[in-house]
Amino acid sequence: MMTALLRTALASLLLASVPAAAAFAYDPSVSGNYLAGRSAAKLRDNDLASGYLSNALNSDIGNPVLTEKIFLLELSEGNIPKAEEFAAEVLKFNSQQRMARIVLGVKDFKARQYAAARGNFGQSAYTPVGELTSWLLAAWSHAGEGDLNPALKTLDRLDSNESFANFKTFHEALIADYLGNAMRAEGAYKRAYEAAGSSLRIVQAYGNFLERHGRAAEAQALYRGFLEGDDNPLIQAALQSSLKGQAPRPFISSPTDGAAEALFSLATSMNDEQSVDVALLYIQLGISLGADSDIMYTLLGDTYESMKRYDKALAAYKRVPAASPLRVNADMEEAVSLQQLGRKDEALAGLRAIVAANPKNYDAIVTLGNLHRANEDFANAAATYDQAIALVEKPGPSNWRLFYFDGISHERLKQWDVAEKQFRKALELSPNEPNVLNYLGYSMIEKKINLHEALEMVKKAVELKPNDGYITDSLGWAYYQLGDYEQAVIYCEKAVELLPADPTIADHLGDAYWRVGRTLEAKFQWQHAKDNKPEPGELKTIEDKLKNGLPPVEPVTPAQNGAPKTNG
Repeated sequence: MMTALLRTALASLLLASVPAAAAFAYDPSVSGNYLAGRSAAKLRDNDLASGYLSNALNSDIGNPVLTEKIFLLELSEGNIPKAEEFAAEVLKFNSQQRMARIVLGVKDFKARQYAAARGNFGQSAYTPVGELTSWLLAAWSHAGEGDLNPALKTLDRLDSNESFANFKTFHEALIADYLGNAMRAEGAYKRAYEAAGSSLRIVQAYGNFLERHGRAAEAQALYRGFLEGDDNPLIQAALQSSLKGQAPRPFISSPTDGAAEALFSLATSMNDEQSVDVALLYIQLGISLGADSDIMYTLLGDTYESMKRYDKALAAYKRVPAASPLRVNADMEEAVSLQQLGRKDEALAGLRAIVAANPKNYDAIVTLGNLHRANEDFANAAATYDQAIALVEKPGPSNWRLFYFDGISHERLKQWDVAEKQFRKALELSPNEPNVLNYLGYSMIEKKINLHEALEMVKKAVELKPNDGYITDSLGWAYYQLGDYEQAVIYCEKAVELLPADPTIADHLGDAYWRVGRTLEAKFQWQHAKDNKPEPGELKTIEDKLKNGLPPVEPVTPAQNGAPKTNG
């Protein structure tokens, strides 16, 4: 999970959408409010959507569809008391609504009404994620009553699904540890670590256990092993505290801590587009339990970023405590959110301040380079990436993106020799990265150098990412440059199917059609490219082709076909 939280790449250059509040005005009708609420929900502006739907519900009291939607929206916004009220209403017409049962179960859990909590959890266990959630939380309810064996028997119910094994083992260790059964806890911690030693929370909890049992040296070895692959601030802090002889507080100090950890574990596993909305619900419930606010708010911010709700992400990161080891990470992520909100100067100023405070903060330097690149300030991007590269004593597979981004920046500055060197270094570190293969191959194709090598690179990239329109277009364009126009048409057509609105891809298909004599279709594609707002330089070329077509084919020289390049 923390790899995502400490990411060093700015994955999207899109700005956040205009807040839905600016797009809608309240409508007095039920249907108007309902439709506006649905539109706001699609934009994931959940607080605004809840407002519209609440207005609709005021005019149609008891409507089950509106009640359920408002319940989920209130929960997604972290309005837990309101969510609890609506959950009770939802169960009046849908007694098995899974999230309503979980919300009321958590409410009972916080009130230490553990039997009632188990009753609600049990009635939500009818889907795989429902089973996993219910039995983890139910096990912690037994721990709240001080009963180890019933807790472990409840966890045994997870044996029905092999994918639940790591959850079961980790929470078995946590529960046994919390209830003072050190022998059982250590055995489970060992199994959890053997199965998922790269997990941040497993390393934190196991190291914490070892330290509390007088085995600080073993804990420090555990931390150092983790840091070899991930320079994580939480593990760094744990290692430094251990070296100073500072005794840690227990990783889990209460049953609510354990329940929050269960919800955190579940939320971090829901990292795809389809399940991010459910992850948000689990995070809000976890925050309501009050444990580890720094990591929960960091995850909340990260989740909002993945939903492109950068205003919400910014607010979440600001709630990470100043004394937390994650505060600097939160500052970096705030800068990313500010960039996405169009507040570029604030974003750059924030990152520069972080780097000034610690010139060896690799993640901050790379993130600053990413922002310069996003702003198309390639000179500063290249200089910043070069600064980050100087900090890497021995580049490893995890550094491939740094060299790739540096290569892009130098290529855009027309410094091809440096760019090619960086692209090839990225491939040396990670040979099967389709984006690097595509960028390097496509660049050589455009420059008409080493075309056969470039073709093989792009072929490999297509094999690795067959549904990527840009990479498929690169392969079509490679065939075009080699004079194999029939093959060029095949791949350029597929690229247009994958990305029908891209002007460059449409332009390439038009060129390929012209070379095989399909001139009417060529002009259609060029017109399509023109209509999709190409860059000014491309527009002039496209307009010339619409008027005059293409000139006769120039023969491809042997050097272009892949003969060794001359020096420089």
